[in-house]
Amino acid sequence: MSSRHQHDGVNNSSVGQISGVDQSDRRVPINLRQSGRTPVEMLISTRVRKSPYWHLAHQAGCWRATVYNRMYHPRGYVRPEDGGAMVEYDALVNHVTMWNVAVERQIQVKGPDAEAFVNYVITRDATQIKPMHGKYVILCNEDGGILNDPVLLRISADEFWFSLSDSDLELWLRGVNVSQRFNVSIGEIDVAPVQIQGPKSEALMADLFGEEVRGIPYYGLMSGQVAGHDVIISQTGFTGEKGYEIYLRDATLHAEAMWNAVLAAGERHNLMIIAPAHHRRIAAGILSWGQDIDMETSPFQCNLAYQVPRNKSADYIGKQALESQRDAIEAGDPPFRLKMVGLTFGGLPVTDYAPDFWLVAEPGADQAWGYVTSPWYSPELETNIALAWVPVDKTAVGTAHEVWLPDEYTQGLPSNKVAAQVVSVPFRPSVNPNAREVASTRGLDYAD
Repeated sequence: MSSRHQHDGVNNSSVGQISGVDQSDRRVPINLRQSGRTPVEMLISTRVRKSPYWHLAHQAGCWRATVYNRMYHPRGYVRPEDGGAMVEYDALVNHVTMWNVAVERQIQVKGPDAEAFVNYVITRDATQIKPMHGKYVILCNEDGGILNDPVLLRISADEFWFSLSDSDLELWLRGVNVSQRFNVSIGEIDVAPVQIQGPKSEALMADLFGEEVRGIPYYGLMSGQVAGHDVIISQTGFTGEKGYEIYLRDATLHAEAMWNAVLAAGERHNLMIIAPAHHRRIAAGILSWGQDIDMETSPFQCNLAYQVPRNKSADYIGKQALESQRDAIEAGDPPFRLKMVGLTFGGLPVTDYAPDFWLVAEPGADQAWGYVTSPWYSPELETNIALAWVPVDKTAVGTAHEVWLPDEYTQGLPSNKVAAQVVSVPFRPSVNPNAREVASTRGLDYAD
C-alpha cells in the first residue's frame, strides 16, 4: 500500500472523502477522494451537443474528450505511446497550433441597454471597453462567488459576446434580466471559435487575413473572411504564447470550409491540431473554471482580486459582498480558509491530466491541509508545477509543503510524499502581460 493511501482514512479498499482539509466555508466541499484513473469510456450520444468541428477533430486524430458547456470537448490527439500531450506542448511553444474550442459558447447581448446590462453583470467597467475590443472578465453571484470568467468581446456599441468558460451563463443572464428588464436580447448565436496559438501564429494569421492582422492589439478585434465566410478575429488565447481566436459566423454551415482553409495555410508554418494546452496555461497562471475555481470561489482567493475595481461607481451583482470581503482582508480577517498559490514539487514528471485533486500537507504531517487543482511538468523550469489551495497563513513565497502523489509519479522513489514550495505566479512570463500584471506596474491592485 502506498503511503499516500494510509492517510485521512483513505486506503485501497475504501476510498473516502478527505476530512483534514478545512472546507467549512463551502456549502458543497470539493470531492477529495483519491480514486485514480478509473477505466470508464465516454458515451457519445445526442444528449451532449457536438460542435460543428467535432467530426473534423476526430478526423485529425482526437482520441479522448471531456464535456464542457454540455458539448464534447477534444482533449488529446497524440497518443501516450507516441509522446502524448508533451508532443502537443512542443508544437505549441515552438511552432503553431489549432484548437477546436467551439465549447466556448458565444452568448450575445444586444440592444439599446447592452452596455448598461453588461456593466451590471461583470465586476469590471464595461464602459471602458471600446467597440472591436475585448477584456477578460468575471461575473459573480450576490455572494461574490465566480460564476464564469469569459472573454468579453464588444462587437459594436450595442452588441457584446460572452465567450464562455465552463458554466451555463445564458441561463444566469436571462434570469437576471427577468427582474431588471434591460432593453436587450440575450441568447446563444451560431458562432464557433478555434484558437491559433504559438510563436508562428502571427505569420499564419497574416497569410490568412493580410498584414493588417499584425496590428491587432492584445484583446483587440478585427473582422475578416476565411474561405469567403465572415469571422471575427481576436488576439487572445489560453496559453500565454502569442495567439489568436477565429470566431466563425454561421459555423454550423461553414465549419469544414474554414477549418480546411486554416489547415492549408498552416502547412508552411508546421501547423498542428492539438488539444487546449493546459500545461502552458498553468505556467502562465491562467485559471480553468470548474478545475481551479467555481461559484464558491472569491476572486480574492485566487489571484483575481484585480478583477474587483476600487473605482467603479456603478452597481453590479456581488459588489457589496466583494467590497465587504476586501474590507475584512485588509483588516486581517479574511473570510475564507484556503487561498490559491503556485507550487513547484518533486516526483516524476507529470505529463498528463490529473484524475484527482492531489493532496497537500505540512511536511511530515499525517493530515492533508490543502489540495492541488492543476499540476503539470514544465520542461523549461525542469520541475513539476501546480496551482493549489493551501491555508491562508501558508501562502508566502518559500513556504514548504508536501504533495502526496499517486504511484505513477513516484515509481522508484522512497515515498509518495514529495517536497513542494510556494513560488510566484506566473511560473513563466507570457508574451502579453495580463491586466493584473499591467495594473501592478502602475502601482494598482485592480484593473479598470
